[in-house]
Amino acid sequence: MSRFHLRRLLPNIIFCLSATLALLLHAGCGKGQSAASHTAPAALEVAITTVKTEPVTLARELPGRTSAYRIAEVRARITGIVQQRLFTEGADVKEGDVLFEIDPAPYQAALDSAKASLARARANLPAAKAQAERFQGLVATNAISKQNYDNAVASLSALEAEVAAAQAAVRAAEINVGYTRVTSPISGRVGRAEVTEGAYVQQGTATLLATVQQLDPLYIDLTQSVDEVLRLKQALASGRLQGVGNDVAKISILLGNGESYAHAGSLQFSDVSVNPTTGTVKLRGVVPNPDMDLLPGMFVRARLEEGTNPDAILIPQAVVSRNARGDATVMVVDAGRKAELRTIQASRAIGDRWLVTGGLEPGDQIISNNLQKIRPGTPVNPVAAPAPVGSPASQAQVQPAH
Repeated sequence: MSRFHLRRLLPNIIFCLSATLALLLHAGCGKGQSAASHTAPAALEVAITTVKTEPVTLARELPGRTSAYRIAEVRARITGIVQQRLFTEGADVKEGDVLFEIDPAPYQAALDSAKASLARARANLPAAKAQAERFQGLVATNAISKQNYDNAVASLSALEAEVAAAQAAVRAAEINVGYTRVTSPISGRVGRAEVTEGAYVQQGTATLLATVQQLDPLYIDLTQSVDEVLRLKQALASGRLQGVGNDVAKISILLGNGESYAHAGSLQFSDVSVNPTTGTVKLRGVVPNPDMDLLPGMFVRARLEEGTNPDAILIPQAVVSRNARGDATVMVVDAGRKAELRTIQASRAIGDRWLVTGGLEPGDQIISNNLQKIRPGTPVNPVAAPAPVGSPASQAQVQPAH
């Protein structure tokens, strides 16, 4: 073949080689894509927790302060000079114990004067009574005028009234003398003395002398949101909660340092009106205080038992996350053994678990690990999660979800 013919055939030969190479590359890529399309991704092994129901006693912790069961302000009921203080500040006193003594001399003199007036009135009474009886017989025979008889009866009535007034004056003077010894109106613990010996106290301003407080039992003043009260009533009415009793609700006390108080109390009072500013209802409990460990004004937390949910669903807090709207979500295994993002209603925390009121049913499988690697629709191979070392108590503090 001449060089001229070879030069003319060279472009055709290059074109054929290029076409053949392209076909070979296309065939190779097709086989790779086909193989890749027929190879399914491996399922990710995940630990699952199976949802089940269990009974749980719901309780709510409410902040509160202690207050004395009874408070008596001991005040002066007469005017005078304090002569003695007859108690030790901070000591326990009984009802009727004398706390102060006010100078009784002027009041004793007034009592003696009232008694003298009474004796004088009583001394004149027999003669007037005898005269009235004598005139009664004489007027029947017209020995005296009717006017003389009427005057004798009037004099007797006036003397009887004078005796009654003198008796009242004696009683008033005796009361004032009694007020010179100031006694405790209740049994309890007396605070500091507001006055000392030599102080001038007045009846008009009712000078405060001391304060006595009954500390056993003590009141616990609490507040609860009206929304929580309504939610509790609805749950009890629907049967989701079983009440703890028809009488009074039981409360337990947590001190400011987190320790539990040894004696349980009871809820005695619930206000009938709502505070329009805070939207809360006032509650009042009573707690025994035999050892005087609690004092009025202390901050405490009261755990109020609301009822029992016999079919509660509790899941670990670690498996719950929040979406952009703030809704609680969990990853569950669907019927096709794939991961599914499920929105749930988790309104309360009990220990280290959430109480779920919607979104889950008994038997659902919740994924508890590899949550960072899983996306909705990811194939998974579920295996049972290991049992926890200790199970949380079924009766625990209940707080609203944030």
